[in-house]
Amino acid sequence: MIPPGAHGGDGARLAAALGVDPGAILDLSASLNPVAPDAGEVVAKHLDAVGRYPDPAAATEALAAAMEVDSDRLLLTNGGAEAIALVGAELGGRVEEPDFALYPRGSGPRWRSNPHNPSGRLARDDEVAGVWDEAFYPLATGRWTRGDEGVVVVGSLTKLLACPGLRVGYVLAPDARFIRCLRQPAWSVNGLAAAAVPDLLDSVDLPGWASALAGLRSRLVGLLRSAGLAPEPSDANFVLVRAPGLRVRLAPHGVLVRDCASFGLPDHVRIAVPDAAGLARLEEALCAAA
Repeated sequence: MIPPGAHGGDGARLAAALGVDPGAILDLSASLNPVAPDAGEVVAKHLDAVGRYPDPAAATEALAAAMEVDSDRLLLTNGGAEAIALVGAELGGRVEEPDFALYPRGSGPRWRSNPHNPSGRLARDDEVAGVWDEAFYPLATGRWTRGDEGVVVVGSLTKLLACPGLRVGYVLAPDARFIRCLRQPAWSVNGLAAAAVPDLLDSVDLPGWASALAGLRSRLVGLLRSAGLAPEPSDANFVLVRAPGLRVRLAPHGVLVRDCASFGLPDHVRIAVPDAAGLARLEEALCAAA
């Protein structure tokens, strides 16, 4: 059994251990949008971008238009991880455990994933934070952002568009001044991402995706309950379950779930919501693992 990585997404390593193609693994340790169109078809139309230096200006304008915000308040980043690193370097921060491992642990503004990672619960309307991580917020609510004034937001297009290898995140700041303070290296956003993002955003249907996800999540919860598990309530595209040993039992069947030891929850797993075919595959694996 492969040891868990720090942040999930271990499907390729499990495939190597089992001697199978990575496409044969149902990787539910990575919480991606199960109803997003195939981003590869869009990216393939922009392969000529690899022959020139990237310019994220058009992609930034396209995302700003989709989010209905001023483009000078928005910075595209090399995935949500770079967005977190840039803001953390500028502001510092603290968390209330458990929360995502990449956030700063020190002094400064409170950071809060919303929905909370790993529980999947949305923040209360009266809850406040200095930095919101809204990587999963659009799929939970059908809206781009909660819209708190005077706070910094980090997000991840690659989770929303189910293309984590493309690496596109963003920082949404209260004003352009904060964006100018961030010390982003040149050409952080790769050329394929910069070229493809405007076309990828054309396919986005946040209300429709959120509705479809809610239905799939309900089916996942029912499936887990029928297997004798008790998933916790979730608003996100994943659920948290106390299930010691489940990761090890499912892995030989080509199904991978997220070990939550890095959150301080060693007896729990986080299971991403799959599409209908994934639900059937998970049901088979749960029966076999039992």
